[in-house]
Amino acid sequence: MTLYINACARPGSRTDRLARALLATLGDYEELRLYDLPLLPLNTERLARRDALLARRAYDDDFFRCARQFAAADKIVLAAPLWDLCFPAQLKLYLENIYITGIVTRYDEAGCPVGLCRAQKLYYVSTSGGPYDPRFSYQYLRALCAECFGIPETELLMAENLDVDGCDPEAILRDAMSRYGLTPQP
Repeated sequence: MTLYINACARPGSRTDRLARALLATLGDYEELRLYDLPLLPLNTERLARRDALLARRAYDDDFFRCARQFAAADKIVLAAPLWDLCFPAQLKLYLENIYITGIVTRYDEAGCPVGLCRAQKLYYVSTSGGPYDPRFSYQYLRALCAECFGIPETELLMAENLDVDGCDPEAILRDAMSRYGLTPQP
């Protein structure tokens, strides 16, 4: 099953529209709307709880539900707009909460991460109001997938310059969909 991780805050998000055009080509999917989840930073109390659960190898605890879901997905579509040269903070919270040793990764005898995720590919879908710079969003996620999660392939689908004066954002979005062989969805 494909896991759709939706990190789009706005209804009718252009990033979500691009992602849904991709999802229409992938078959059934399960959507995880990050802004609907009670994601919290790993503070002192949450770290202590996580560490205690890990010490007991209680991987089936609800605390790790999102990590198990991520690790079990066959394909992953992650949609996040570019905000201030990065993805939204809600996505960082999600990543912080799913990075669980024993579920999404393990460490070998040399201390190097070995990915445990089933997915062979993660699609990263993004849009930006100006020029898109992948350094602090896509490249970070690509490295995390390859080096820690065991997801060997990532693909960036993006539309940029949507808010530049004189540009037609709908035309840019249609052109991006066409470039990736996608059809706009209702």
